[in-house]
Amino acid sequence: MNHLAHLFLAPDSPQARVGSLLGDFARGVIPEDLPSEVREGLYHHRAVDAFTDRHPEVIASKRLFSAQRRRFAGVALDILYDHYLLRHWQRFSHMEPDTFIDQVYRELDANEPLMPDSMQRVTRQIIRHDWFRSYMDLENIGYALDRVANRIRFTNAFSGIIEEIEAHDDELERRFLRFFPELKHFANQEA
Repeated sequence: MNHLAHLFLAPDSPQARVGSLLGDFARGVIPEDLPSEVREGLYHHRAVDAFTDRHPEVIASKRLFSAQRRRFAGVALDILYDHYLLRHWQRFSHMEPDTFIDQVYRELDANEPLMPDSMQRVTRQIIRHDWFRSYMDLENIGYALDRVANRIRFTNAFSGIIEEIEAHDDELERRFLRFFPELKHFANQEA
């Protein structure tokens, strides 16, 4: 799962949501040193990722990608799932997506002192450039994926992966819609 989905699935507190995002920035972080709700969010993040990685619909979705791009299929799906979550938001939440996004941006800003430097830098970019609303447009998912590809330190075929996503969009979306309700149920139990 990517940032928006982790925040959406996190236990319902600002610090737990910070912890759920911290999962992507936890290298060098000692969980025992974190406030309890942040630690709870971090562990929730890890449980959500483990559930996602072994779910049959996610595994089947990864197989849709070409052999040269399959290595990065998990990263592509993580970001794509934020798009599908936004596309089908009303199926999963009674809160308007704009309301949730604004709330999360305020929480991230207010809780910046709880974050390692690398996470502070990224969350500032998320807020400043309104990444989450931009994920409503599939074209912006392509831009986000290409930015990830540019950060990979070795020669790769990840750039342009949006072409494969577009070719399989209907099937990827159907598989997401079978997978995500199960993940949401799991995440609620873990919270």
